[in-house]
Amino acid sequence: MSSAHAAVLLASSGPSPLWYATRAAGTASLVLLTATVVLGVAAAGRYAPERIGRFEVSALHRNLSLVTVVFLALHIVTAIADSFTHIGWPASVVPFASSYRPLWVGLGAVSLDLLLAVMITSAVRQRIGQRYWKAVHWAGYASWPFALFHAAGTGTDTRLALQLALYWACLAAVLAAVWWRLARAGQDARRIRRWVLPAAGAVTVLFAVFLAVGPLRPGWSHRAASASPSATVTSTTPAAPGTSPPPAPPAAPATPAAGEEEGGDIA
Repeated sequence: MSSAHAAVLLASSGPSPLWYATRAAGTASLVLLTATVVLGVAAAGRYAPERIGRFEVSALHRNLSLVTVVFLALHIVTAIADSFTHIGWPASVVPFASSYRPLWVGLGAVSLDLLLAVMITSAVRQRIGQRYWKAVHWAGYASWPFALFHAAGTGTDTRLALQLALYWACLAAVLAAVWWRLARAGQDARRIRRWVLPAAGAVTVLFAVFLAVGPLRPGWSHRAASASPSATVTSTTPAAPGTSPPPAPPAAPATPAAGEEEGGDIA
């Protein structure tokens, strides 16, 4: 076998460029969404550095949101284009409609739907009024935890130390922003603190437990995946008299599929 032929076989058996693009765009989307949430919480508290006006903070928040949507669109397009996942366009917006990892892909769809709701209501903000727009806008912040669990539940990189550090950094940044916002609110936020702070602690514990019993344990890739619809169905029809039943197909080697690693997946 020539070296050129061996290189072609190696390239065809490894992850495709779409695999890397999906992972990179997904990670960038999570980081940008985290920055948007943190800045949004700060802007809601009417905070701005001494040398930066409040309108500049709002403009930065809006621009970060737009860049987040761009990378999120790239993440979705590359995931759908990659033949390994078999995720169709409807599954990207309809929660839990995907035949491929329905729960974890579904969490990503919920996150996307909440962001789309914010975008649509922002476009008609003058018609629906400030009150309704603000209610939907604050509900859009719920897209962040869905995105975090989506990334940790489906990502091949979850077991890598650098990726884990990134997830915890995103969680710590959001929790710090919420804590800082409540601290500046003074006595007015006393009732809110009674449920926000315990809820923040519960999310932290839940995420830690989820990682420990899920993505960080061996075999998560296979446990999280749904049954393949194209699996071979064993025939139960008895063989005709005097004939031998067809031989069973050979078992597939117990190796990860192209683009898949132990403990995660590409979406």
